[in-house]
Formats: sequence, C-alpha cells, structure tokens
Amino acid sequence: MRDDAKLTIPVLSLLRLAVVTCIPALASPAAAQGMMGHVDLSAAEFAVAELTRADVAALIAAAGTGKPADFSGKRLNGLDLSGLDFSRALFRAARLNKTNFQGSKLAGAVLDQAWMLSANLTGADLKGASMFQTQLGSALMDDADLSGARIAADLSRASLKRALLRGADFSADMRNQSMGLMRGVLRSADLTGADLTGANLSRASLEFARLHGAKLNGADLSMAELGGADLAGADVTGARFDGADVNSARLTGFIGETESTLALARNLNDAIR
Repeated sequence: MRDDAKLTIPVLSLLRLAVVTCIPALASPAAAQGMMGHVDLSAAEFAVAELTRADVAALIAAAGTGKPADFSGKRLNGLDLSGLDFSRALFRAARLNKTNFQGSKLAGAVLDQAWMLSANLTGADLKGASMFQTQLGSALMDDADLSGARIAADLSRASLKRALLRGADFSADMRNQSMGLMRGVLRSADLTGADLTGANLSRASLEFARLHGAKLNGADLSMAELGGADLAGADVTGARFDGADVNSARLTGFIGETESTLALARNLNDAIR
C-alpha cells in the first residue's frame, strides 16, 4: 500500500469527526435544519450524557434559591430528569435528545439553541420558557403548559395534544433575517385539542399539522402556512387568517366563524370546506 493511501483513512476519520463536532458548536439549530442529513445523531455529542441524574439534582441544589441552575452546553442526552424543578434554568445549546422531562418544572427556562429531538416533555411546566432556534422534532409534549412561551423552534412531528399554548409566540423574528426566517415550525405536528387562545402564529409553518378541535380564539395566523393542515372543529372565534395559505387545509365545523374570518386567506378555493 502506498504511503499516501495509508494516510487516507485516518485523515478522513479526523475530517468526519470535525464535521460532527463543529456543526453543533458553530451552526445554530435553525441553520442545522438543512444539515440534519449530515449530522451523526448517534455520535456521543447527541446520544450520550456527561452527567447523571444525581449530578443534575446536585447542581440544582447548589444553585440555591433565586439563582438559576446553568446547564448550558451540557450533554444530558437520554437522562431521566422527570419531576425535577428546573425553573428559570439555563440550557443554552445543551444536548437533550431523548431526555425525559415528564412532569418537570421548566417555567422561565432558557432552552435557546438546545437539541431536544424526541425529548419527553409530557405534562411539563414550560410557562414563559424561551425556545429560540431549538430542535424539538418528534418531541412528546402532550398536556404540557407552554403558556406565554417564546417558541421560534422546530417542532416538526411533535405531539402537543391538549397542550396549553395560551399567548405563546411562534411568530417569525423579522429583525434578524441573516440566518433565515426564525419562526415556529410545526409541520406534521399533532395539536389535537390544544389551547392556542391568543397565540401568535404569524408566519409560522403548520403544514399538515393536526389542529382538530383546537382552541384558536383570538389567535393570529396571518401569513401562516396551513397547507394540508386539519383544523376541523377548531374554535376560531376572533382568529385572524389574513394572508394565511390554506391550500388543501380542512376547514370544516369551525366554531365562532364569521364571514370575515377567512375572507383574506389565500387559496381558499383549494381548501376543504
């Protein structure tokens, strides 16, 4: 074997490792959406925890009253952290894939740029939490309370059945366009029976989402992408659909609909009514 051939395998291995480790460190999750196919989610960065549940509980206790625990950048993948109190905790750029937060308190927590793929947040308290550029694909969030939360995150295929999303903000961040349109992405998410009263879904992506029987009272869906979404039986009292794309969306059995509710929606003739 030639000397240059002998070097090829280790060099390629190092390059592959560099790609895996640098993407999460240098690219935001929003930018990483287009790179997901190039990220090795089985790598330690995304699949292994560097702390135990006992370590996490000790850090919470050490933070003391009134001071948030800081888990920024930590790898807590797959840990069972159910029932713990993470109120106002910092999880910036943390790795939380498949982590169990069932019934945990995360009110006011900062989860910006965290990776939470397939995380279990069933029944968790996330009131007022910040989830900016957070990866929550296929997360379980049934019965979770996200009232007043800022959610410019990717929740594609996530389950949010009966979730409380009153006043939650999924709208696009129009101030920073250099990294693309930062907004709530709920493609193929299940929001059956969710309470989105007063939620801001302006420019959010809800293509093929299930909002059957959801409460959309006073919600702002202006310019939202609703292609193929199921809104059958939703309460749309006072909701805005100005400029929303409802192509192939199911818009039957609405509660509180008036003549003006869908008057400014786009592709209304192609919706199922």
